[in-house]
Amino acid sequence: MIEKNTNYEEIYYDDDIVKKFILATLVFAAVAFLAGLLAALQLAYWPFNMNMEWLTFGRLRPLHTNAAIFAFAGNAIFAGIYHSSQRLLKTRMFSDTLSKIHFWGWQAIIVSAAITLPLGYSQSKEYAELEWPIDIAITLIWVVFAVNFFGTLYRRREKHMYVALWFYIATIVTVAVLHIVNAISIPVSALKSYPVYAGIQDAMVQWWYGHNAVAFFLTTPFLGLMYYYLPKAVNRPIYSYRLSIIHFWALVFIYIWAGPHHLLYTSLPEWAQTLGMVFSLMLWAPSWGGMINGLLTLRGAWHLLRTDPIVKFFVAAVTFYGMSTFEGPLLSIKSVSALGHYTDWIIGHVHGGALGWNGFLSFGMIYYLVPRLWNTKLHSVKLAEVHFWFGLLGVVGYYLSMVTAGITQGMMWLAMDSSGKLVYPDFVETVTRIVPLYWVRAFSGGLFIVGFVIMGYNIYKTIRDAKASVPTPVKVTSNRNMAETSKNPHRKLEGMAATFSVLTLVAILVGSVIEIYPTLSLHKYVPSNVQQVPYSQLELAGRDLYIREGCYVCHSQQIRPLAAEVLRYGNPSTVAESMYDHPFQWGSKRTGPDLARLGKKYPDLWHYRHMIDPRAVTPMSIMPAYPWLERKKIDFVSLRKKTTVLRYLGVPYTDEQVANADIQAEKDAKAIAVELEKQGAPAKLEDKEIVAIIAYLQSLGQKSQNAEQK
Repeated sequence: MIEKNTNYEEIYYDDDIVKKFILATLVFAAVAFLAGLLAALQLAYWPFNMNMEWLTFGRLRPLHTNAAIFAFAGNAIFAGIYHSSQRLLKTRMFSDTLSKIHFWGWQAIIVSAAITLPLGYSQSKEYAELEWPIDIAITLIWVVFAVNFFGTLYRRREKHMYVALWFYIATIVTVAVLHIVNAISIPVSALKSYPVYAGIQDAMVQWWYGHNAVAFFLTTPFLGLMYYYLPKAVNRPIYSYRLSIIHFWALVFIYIWAGPHHLLYTSLPEWAQTLGMVFSLMLWAPSWGGMINGLLTLRGAWHLLRTDPIVKFFVAAVTFYGMSTFEGPLLSIKSVSALGHYTDWIIGHVHGGALGWNGFLSFGMIYYLVPRLWNTKLHSVKLAEVHFWFGLLGVVGYYLSMVTAGITQGMMWLAMDSSGKLVYPDFVETVTRIVPLYWVRAFSGGLFIVGFVIMGYNIYKTIRDAKASVPTPVKVTSNRNMAETSKNPHRKLEGMAATFSVLTLVAILVGSVIEIYPTLSLHKYVPSNVQQVPYSQLELAGRDLYIREGCYVCHSQQIRPLAAEVLRYGNPSTVAESMYDHPFQWGSKRTGPDLARLGKKYPDLWHYRHMIDPRAVTPMSIMPAYPWLERKKIDFVSLRKKTTVLRYLGVPYTDEQVANADIQAEKDAKAIAVELEKQGAPAKLEDKEIVAIIAYLQSLGQKSQNAEQK
């Protein structure tokens, strides 16, 4: 593979793996964008759920988020890392075999997610919904990727590690820690498990993971790509080497602490909430330092903005990065969170980053790479220009519509008149007011997709018209000692890959341990006089069905101690109420009302009608119908295994409750079915899933002796 010369070495880079990841990026981008468009249409017009079990919003939304993050963005990350690392390290990847295993293994994981999520196999944890066998596969493939990357670092011919590599190292190390810690669970069956954490434990670990999945999967690797491809595109060095050092270490150390800002005003201990908010505010400095470093790299090359669409994409991406990293800390301020949390403002914020930052940077990188990898010219610079403007209009329209919708929701939810009563007591009124904005979102998403289709055509024509070429070697000189001879301490560190990686690991572990470890002692936060009763066997079956149908994506079960919320839903949620919840169900979005105190508020027949045809009880509802719950049978047999696993995890089920789990559940289901028939529901529902769902919904807020019904 290498021909030696006295002055240089000739290396054949592995660009075939880069091509594979680029093509996979384009394919799965289409899947993610189309799934997102359908989900947007379902919220604007509920019949788009089509009464299809596998395409309801609750099942489609996790598919969309996983496809966008791990399929589209993930493949783009790998394409950029494999391409840039070889050139920065002046060597071919450590192992072609590992590269291929990584590629095909990752695609297999994506396909398995695309199958299991619509079928309802979900752990209901944001960005971590995939069940335990797929979690294990992700771990194994990530190890393959890590071995390949660090093996390449080990045999590099360039001693100095450029800044992009720092961010790649942080990504690989931190994502491994995040995924392994958050994914620990006990299997119940081939595609069902319960996490080892419960209640505030699960909430803390999940949002430590969830926030940092955004930080270290959608931010740090893309910053590495920015530091490599933006200077390449404008043919200028990065603006400030010193600023890149501050940017990296401050970001890596501070980001990991910020997860609790997703849990403000919840049952999480106050010290953890405050810590998360403070570190979130500190993120303003390094984040904007990185944005400034990127934008000022264009000094002397601003004219390229008028003529080069690749530069347009990169500059827009960095600008959206700056906007998102300004808005994130803003939303972590408690008073702002009181207004914005659970609303569509958060959806707008997330998509401003995902489409504007990750999307535009990926598009710019692909436009840059494809002509070079296929040794040809881009088919049409003009079409790339058109794509940019369609994409920009789409992102801006999406963001503005959702921020407007979110602020409208928040203000309506919190509005109280002079007598202390809610101005908008009917939750559905807050939904109907923003439906027009849901149409704007869908239209804007359509514009973004039109731009992507134009890109797909442009890339297809570029590749099709390329002439077959024989791989040619790249002449490189070896530079193994430069970093060691430098007097700059950090420059020396940049030549010590192992030490650099260990220091990065230490930086992310400090905040992780300090925040998470205290919350693992759950019982110290539960008052001694509180007696929490675990779910009955039938209620447990209904809870698993609630998770299967994705109800958690639209409903929270966490009442905040805000005057308007207490009036609307009841007493604030307590630590004890979720202490046996594996997984927790505090929620992150309210398309529907909070359910923490729903139990016994309505008769069983109301719940039956609400699930089968929501418009029968709430005429303006946008909730999907679930008619299959009336046809499908409850899996009573699995309840013994489920209660066994949960008892192992600390839920106080007795030997008798475990041994007779199916028998007791059948008895309880029969009682509910009889009552439903008396109230006017069809007969013979005692073995149908609708009965289990009703049992669970009627239990909410009823399990703690100090929990009051609304």
